[in-house]
Amino acid sequence: MLSSGWSRFAHRFAKYYRTAELWVPPRIKLREWMFIPFGGAPPIRHKGFSDIESVRDFLSNRSMHSCFYSTAYWERPFELKMADKNWFGADLIFDLDGDHLPGVTDRDFPGMLEVIREQGWTLWNDYLEPEFGFDEKFLQVTFSGHRGYHLHYRDPSLFHLDSGARRELVSHIRGEGVDVKGGLARFHDATSSGWSNRIRDGMEAMVGKLQNISLQGDGYKADINELHEGLKAQSKREGRTSTKGVVSIQKLSKLLEDSRRSTRLLEGHFGVLDRYESLFLDLLKTDSSVILGSAGETDEVVTIDVRRQIRWPTSLHGKSGMRVSEFPLERLDPDGSNPYDPLSEAVVLGTQDSIKVEMLKDECIFEFLGKRTEASSGDIIETHEAGATFLVLKGWAKIIN
Repeated sequence: MLSSGWSRFAHRFAKYYRTAELWVPPRIKLREWMFIPFGGAPPIRHKGFSDIESVRDFLSNRSMHSCFYSTAYWERPFELKMADKNWFGADLIFDLDGDHLPGVTDRDFPGMLEVIREQGWTLWNDYLEPEFGFDEKFLQVTFSGHRGYHLHYRDPSLFHLDSGARRELVSHIRGEGVDVKGGLARFHDATSSGWSNRIRDGMEAMVGKLQNISLQGDGYKADINELHEGLKAQSKREGRTSTKGVVSIQKLSKLLEDSRRSTRLLEGHFGVLDRYESLFLDLLKTDSSVILGSAGETDEVVTIDVRRQIRWPTSLHGKSGMRVSEFPLERLDPDGSNPYDPLSEAVVLGTQDSIKVEMLKDECIFEFLGKRTEASSGDIIETHEAGATFLVLKGWAKIIN
């Protein structure tokens, strides 16, 4: 590697692209590409390529921090004006990002990835397949290379869905406008599905969490924060100006200290909560919904944006040095026999060299190839090239020469 600064990473990324096996997007000639250079230069947009070797040549001669391709299909992807490109349609993309989960921080990087993987599995198994009839043969699952997972869905019959239709799909998944109280009428119907089923299944866990808060058990402060952040996010999405606060959550938790009341609640008698019934139902909805990543400046989720750029599988992520990697759907299952391990399988840079770094952030937890490390500001860590790249690109450490 080179001596210091972003140039050492730019050099290493370019070297990777010269020999790596690169994934070819379907209908590559109709895709627009975007690249973010190292060093803070403006993004390079409106690029079109006829084959993957042309992409390789471009990246081998120019050092790129991040690489994206369009979810949309364009007649003329190279045109500078969007109106001249002629939109044909777009893939459906579901972006799950750990940075958007209430109460979750990427300072515990392995823990965050475990949580978001469960969200991805829930998204497919509880929503997309059973409720929308999505077929696995049209699905591609990828690790984003950093804080989450992407589900690419390429059913030709859905390519032409506009933003409005996609917004309805996302709103249902996120529980926006869901009539939770109406769903309670089917609480005792074991055959009910959708949100009625999610409410019923989430009851026991929510009651247990609230009782833990009341008793100030292990992690109760984190539980309060998670519930409160979830309520705030939900209110923002649904356009509500007021949100119940921490005090209201604590008062609700106190009600459930009474074992008779909690038992009646678990039997579906929500009236025992009196004026806190609506708060409990909002908490249930927040806990059962899936957090989809937002689409940057527009603050719309990626699924809705029919002109969106998404990270290119087999590219390197400029904030981690890890590969954006495809894997089978079954390996998204956290309880499966062979769950996908991004902290080993997406590590493609060198693991032989020894590089010293000084930590710049406190209480960081990271892991590579099964080795877990906890470190804070001022600690000196000796790691391999892949580990040093990750820590420096995230801004958690600096290399010591």
